[in-house]
Amino acid sequence: MKKASGHIILALMTVTLLCQCEKEKQAESAISGVLVKHSECKSSLKSAEIIADTLSCIQYVFDAENRQLTVKHVNAGFNCCPGELSCSFSIISDTIVITESEQSGLCNCLCLFDMDMEISGVNARKYQVKVIEPYAEDKERLVFEANLTQEPQGSFCVTRKNYPWGVSTW
Repeated sequence: MKKASGHIILALMTVTLLCQCEKEKQAESAISGVLVKHSECKSSLKSAEIIADTLSCIQYVFDAENRQLTVKHVNAGFNCCPGELSCSFSIISDTIVITESEQSGLCNCLCLFDMDMEISGVNARKYQVKVIEPYAEDKERLVFEANLTQEPQGSFCVTRKNYPWGVSTW
């Protein structure tokens, strides 16, 4: 009888430990984000750009105290008539996934936009950051490592020379 009760206690302790680990995992994965603002289609801008239109870049700053990651996507490609631009945010294991989308593609052209986003509920640790873009297709992906503990701000760029990137006429 003592063996049976010992096994029951051990089983209950194991279940309790597993539940606690699952709660911690869920708490860590509870991030939320918002697209704060975006530029107009940059094809109509005539001023000198800081970042060349052949680059698609992510710039980020992490505020550890508020657990907030501020992200700017420079030269995000969308339809010239995208309707509403939006982003969704998720975390899968050690990867922060940012999915960019547009409401509609009403025009027969593409152009570049800058997008400012804020992601809340981010812990200070190392992540892979993956940006899913509607028109990146077979182009180099915006996927990079960000160690927010050691480098709370940084940037990552990929070179793209296919339309709509690299077509500036300025």
